[in-house]
Amino acid sequence: MARRFRSSRSGTALALFVLLAWGAFRLWQIWPAATAPDALGDGQYQVARAVDGDTLLLTNRARVRLIGVDTPETVKEDTPVEPWGREAAEFTKSMVAAQEVRLQFDRERVDRFGRFLAYVWVGDRLLNEELLRAGLARWEPKYHYSQAMKTRFRKAQQEAKQAHRGIWSEIAEPVR
Repeated sequence: MARRFRSSRSGTALALFVLLAWGAFRLWQIWPAATAPDALGDGQYQVARAVDGDTLLLTNRARVRLIGVDTPETVKEDTPVEPWGREAAEFTKSMVAAQEVRLQFDRERVDRFGRFLAYVWVGDRLLNEELLRAGLARWEPKYHYSQAMKTRFRKAQQEAKQAHRGIWSEIAEPVR
């Protein structure tokens, strides 16, 4: 009888541990929105993770949306993963993995979802432009940001279209 009681206690302890771990994970998922900084300035920041192709979470809990580009959806609620979305997310993850990035801001600093809008530099490479050049994003001309950057982004997208890269390729969806 004593042996059965001991094994039941360890099972209960394991269940409690799993429940607490799951709760901590869920709390971490919602925590960034609750503690994000009110303002960011141009400068170096550490990336915690790439949320998807065009959104980053910084270690200071700020969410950063790449200005001027839109990648196919991978994490939008009630929306299926779009063709080339996984590739865009992986491209961004590989560029920013365990690195500091330099953020540069323009006229519009925050979007309607409270994300900071920025140009994201990884070394001397502009992530926003690299996504376009790889054919993993579409250029967004309608927002208020530098005309010079709009021209730069338009050219990068044209290059991808002419080379039939990514979303501009002959195949509608990448082979998995």
